[in-house]
Amino acid sequence: MFNTEYDVIVVGAGHAGSEAAAAAANMGSKTLLVTMNLQNIAQMSCNPAMGGIAKGQIVREIDALGGYSGIVTDNSAIQFKMLNKSKGPAMWSPRAQSDRMRFAEEWRLMLERTENLDFYQEMVRGLIIENEEIKGVKTSLGLEIRSKTVVLTNGTFLNGLIHIGDKNFGGGRAGERAATGITEELVELGFESGRMKTGTPPRVDGRSLDYSKMIIQPGDEVPDKFSYLKVTKPLENQRACHMTYTSPEVHNLLREGFDRSPMFNGRIQSIGPRYCPSIEDKINRFADKDRHQLFVEPEGWNTVEVYVNGFSTSLPEDVQFKALRSVAGFENVKFFRPGYAIEYDYFPPTQLKHTLETKLVEGLFFAGQINGTTGYEEAASQGLMAGINAALKVQEKEEFILKRNEAYIGVLIDDLITKGTEEPYRMFTSRAEYRTLLRQDNADFRLTPVGHKLGLASDERLRSMEKKKTNSDAFIQFFKDTSVKPDEINPVLEAKNSSKVKQQDKMFKIFARPNISMEDMRKVASVENFIQEHELGKDVLEQTEVQVKYAGYINKEKSNADKLNNLERVKIPADFKYEGLTNLSMEARQKLAKIRPVNLSQASRISGVSPSDISVMLVYLNR
Repeated sequence: MFNTEYDVIVVGAGHAGSEAAAAAANMGSKTLLVTMNLQNIAQMSCNPAMGGIAKGQIVREIDALGGYSGIVTDNSAIQFKMLNKSKGPAMWSPRAQSDRMRFAEEWRLMLERTENLDFYQEMVRGLIIENEEIKGVKTSLGLEIRSKTVVLTNGTFLNGLIHIGDKNFGGGRAGERAATGITEELVELGFESGRMKTGTPPRVDGRSLDYSKMIIQPGDEVPDKFSYLKVTKPLENQRACHMTYTSPEVHNLLREGFDRSPMFNGRIQSIGPRYCPSIEDKINRFADKDRHQLFVEPEGWNTVEVYVNGFSTSLPEDVQFKALRSVAGFENVKFFRPGYAIEYDYFPPTQLKHTLETKLVEGLFFAGQINGTTGYEEAASQGLMAGINAALKVQEKEEFILKRNEAYIGVLIDDLITKGTEEPYRMFTSRAEYRTLLRQDNADFRLTPVGHKLGLASDERLRSMEKKKTNSDAFIQFFKDTSVKPDEINPVLEAKNSSKVKQQDKMFKIFARPNISMEDMRKVASVENFIQEHELGKDVLEQTEVQVKYAGYINKEKSNADKLNNLERVKIPADFKYEGLTNLSMEARQKLAKIRPVNLSQASRISGVSPSDISVMLVYLNR
């Protein structure tokens, strides 16, 4: 069946695997996507949504590089919201509710239209490794499929164990079997593995809910979209979500099942996601709170299935049902399926290079939850980067690594590789020290040129980005060059309770005032004339406003990033003998020898390596 050697084999077809396969194939590599069930490509295993705080920035970055997640989300969305609009633009984060079935269908159809990409349905049970190099995979039927590189994106399937109350059974997710064999083989090769836990809430019948008792949560009045491509369009119609609350009565009913909870009786030993805790964990940790929010999210345009966001649980099904029936609007609820927890194997990501290639086996890449992350967006971005680097390796080209000041994707991977993680890693804006540079509105400026150079971002993407940048730069220059008279601007300033000007002044200076918006500036005739004459769209207006109002912050972060890059230029040889540097602390020597940073900048971010250790290294390396 497989008598030719592939360039890249991707194992697993979740969000990481789908992006990895698309990237490798679009870069010209002969690629095979192997999954246990071709009907479940890019399945939304948990909530039916993409984006959110910091996650939305990642989806925009994937799109800017030429990945598929943004396009798929736009084509299957049922609601769109820009979160954190009351805060500065570094915090603005797009989020879309998706039609779960259409999302998976759209992904599959896009992959099937991708050249150089083959598919095969079967479980991969092992790897073919010769002289510490990957040579292919072995399937459950005994087939050996040869390849030059392999990307593992096994999600929660590696020895997955599902828990519902005092019951547990093997599975990668509800209704699907676990994957076996790979963990044991990798451990035998010298890899370190661990166990993590995640969970999901019950799915219920929307026809059994009373929405009149809930608070409606509509989408944005003027919805945006994820992809920078013009082929996707903002939503014209949207489905509303709803919000309700738990209560002391609900909490008491849940506590009745704590003795049968695998979280509290010791059946689950692994660590779950800190920032998406189960409902039993929430009422245990936050005992002072008498209620918690629940978001009632439709699973699609036409289905009646509903996702109960905020009620993730592994309590017995009868406890889940009884407690949920005491929630306002859920008095007559009918279950489609109960919530559950799942434990699975992962591999601490300090065993990887920044390319996501393993240090122990050449040509073997890990992406997604196998690296200890949680979330579709985090997984998809890793898949994209692993697919890119697998293709580059086969083509004997230079590796592709994003820096912390270039993308949230760069922050994510650097955090994993440098610091590791002992709990499911989730991206937040607070993790990015250069978040003013890494905004959702400028991901195309940052990444489309490199995506185009890689062969992923199309000529159309590049032209669209260049036009947007030219128009934004010209509009910013207009504000810098053009003065406005007091009689033109003072009525605008007076209406906003901003101090009036006494003489002619540059528009840039006035626009930079915190309470003056683009809408205010458009009341000046010359500004509106410029917009109409150059046919500037919403994206250019937003980009211009951010660049003008936050110029000081942006320039400061660029300066700090330049200092970081100076340390990145000081490379550390791969075979550097840290034990010979007695002036380093013992902890620093151990940590550096284990992680083997590629430069001083990465070394400086390792926990346990002090500034004085970096000074010692700097002197030695310069010498």
